[in-house]
Amino acid sequence: MAHCNNYRQCSLSRREMLRQCANGFGAVALSALLADKAFGASTAADGQNLLAPHFSPKAKNVIFLYMDGGVAQMDSFEPKPRLTKEDGKPFGMEMEPTQFDNNGATLGSPWEFHQYGESGLPASGLYPHVGRCIDDLCIVRSMVSQFNEHNQANYFLHTGLGLSGRPSIGAWVTYGLGSENQNLPGFVVLDSGLIPSGGADNFGSGFLPQSYQASFFRADQPALANVNPYEPAPGAQRNKLALMNDLDAMALAQAGAHDAMESAIANYELAFRMQTAVPELTGLDGETDATKKLYGMDADYEPTRIYGRQCLVARRLIERGVRFIEITCPRIDGVDRWDAHGDLRRNHSLNAKATDQPIAGLLMDLKARGLLDETLVLWAGEFGRTPFAQGRDGRDHNPHGFTIWMAGGGVKRGFAYGATDEYGYKAVENRVEIHDLHATMLHLLGFDHTQLTFRYSGRDMRLTDVHGNVIYDLIV
Repeated sequence: MAHCNNYRQCSLSRREMLRQCANGFGAVALSALLADKAFGASTAADGQNLLAPHFSPKAKNVIFLYMDGGVAQMDSFEPKPRLTKEDGKPFGMEMEPTQFDNNGATLGSPWEFHQYGESGLPASGLYPHVGRCIDDLCIVRSMVSQFNEHNQANYFLHTGLGLSGRPSIGAWVTYGLGSENQNLPGFVVLDSGLIPSGGADNFGSGFLPQSYQASFFRADQPALANVNPYEPAPGAQRNKLALMNDLDAMALAQAGAHDAMESAIANYELAFRMQTAVPELTGLDGETDATKKLYGMDADYEPTRIYGRQCLVARRLIERGVRFIEITCPRIDGVDRWDAHGDLRRNHSLNAKATDQPIAGLLMDLKARGLLDETLVLWAGEFGRTPFAQGRDGRDHNPHGFTIWMAGGGVKRGFAYGATDEYGYKAVENRVEIHDLHATMLHLLGFDHTQLTFRYSGRDMRLTDVHGNVIYDLIV
């Protein structure tokens, strides 16, 4: 009688036996790790081995306040008196090619600057609340990027390459450190209403296992789609998940290790546990009215309330051991993010109104709870703006010199580093590349950026590629 080859009994080679036994032992180990409250210290949610920090870290977590579209450096944290003095006059430097090639006269800042705190560092009228936190900021005024277009600049800022497909910095951090909470992802994006140009590839895992990609939480309720189960009883859903795991385990035993399948199994399990964790996380009933007011959640302006809620959720995520949180900007009717190609005053005023108080509230709340020392807060966009007008009253993209700031997590406080020229156009002192920023962030998290690698396509890949230097002058 003929036998179907798929079911014919045959002996195992040594290689096949080891492979199948390894999968079986691995499944047992994974089950044990999932039951271990401390699993994040050595193993990721998908069973991947995590890398121990190369040295004692100064920061345990990151909150990335992404300023979508690019904030004008000369209108925020680097005053330029000459720019204001020559407002409306022909621009006094050679202009580089711009995105829209519609360059006008010199455009001074519409906002006055004020000195704050013991450091006396300046902030513009856009940031009265953040200004009061100036002594906690480490301001970098000499950032540069390689790209003048949103998509490429966003990919570069988030992944270290100006093309899609590479792992996001959040994925790299989670790959190295994992999550301290088995019921929540290690990398979370709090979507306040706007997804950056370039889309979800800014938050992907690239060639890293898929379990390291970001999970998106919305600003509304429920924060996570499909977080509420359809089954009438928990046991029914648990039984379905058990059946799926059995089928997936059979497939793994036949095919061997496969990232997509292993990550899917891990994600199913994590999603099941998140059904309880996420509503508790995003339900703010336990927060006091004073705390909510600190974040601007009682503001008349709805975008402020939305962004304030996300900043408060970010603090709660940090308390629960999530490693990397990015907060996107809120959607504002009639304003195109920070991308002020026209009507600069209205654009920057409304974006600052939405984000200033919540950011200051986050910094003050983290500090009051003793969390700022171990949390690195990054405020940055993909590039800056031109000191000359686009058309009459806008500013075009400028990658040649712009401002970011960091706080907490081991960086110096009340400190400004680098500078642009007298117009705020190009970095002229202590240039900092995006790769340098990434190297410095990883250093603060305990990693030598040249050693945090992943073998892919025959090469040891890293976030900083073959570039990047740690800027030790920024570190305490």
